[in-house]
Amino acid sequence: MLSSSLILAGCASLAQPERERVGLKLAPAALGQSLSLQQHLIIERNGRIDELDAALDVDGARLELVGLAFGQRVLTLRYDGKELTEWRHKMLPSQVQAEDVLEDLQLTLWPVDAIAQALPSGWRISDQGLLRTLYREQQVVATIHYSEATRWSGTAVLDNLRYRYRLTIQAAP
Repeated sequence: MLSSSLILAGCASLAQPERERVGLKLAPAALGQSLSLQQHLIIERNGRIDELDAALDVDGARLELVGLAFGQRVLTLRYDGKELTEWRHKMLPSQVQAEDVLEDLQLTLWPVDAIAQALPSGWRISDQGLLRTLYREQQVVATIHYSEATRWSGTAVLDNLRYRYRLTIQAAP
């Protein structure tokens, strides 16, 4: 489930005092279409592997992501383009930040033009076929490899080089 992939990515990107996020909070309408997806997420960090299932619904007005672990809901995110709200299970680590999950989701799924317009000064993004690359100044911060031209089909692998985690998002069959 794509949404669970993003949740895991958010889990993998542990909050750090020096952490500087891109700060993406694109409107759901910027996706350019409605989506309803189920995906399986695999997060790898520091030799640890965590898995999560997710359901993602996006339409022109809202985004909702529900993450499940061991068949139990552990996270719900809702974003209307202005306000991001979350519900979290007590077993979900505090390091999982809603902003990180939303950012990884949008970096992976939203059109590159919409992302490029929202990036702060010093950041840029490129899209070349099945590879998307995020830069801070001239340094590669993250890469996303896609198995399909349609970003939410097949498998997407986000490697965050800055915070050293990998998020693999597998579309449900």
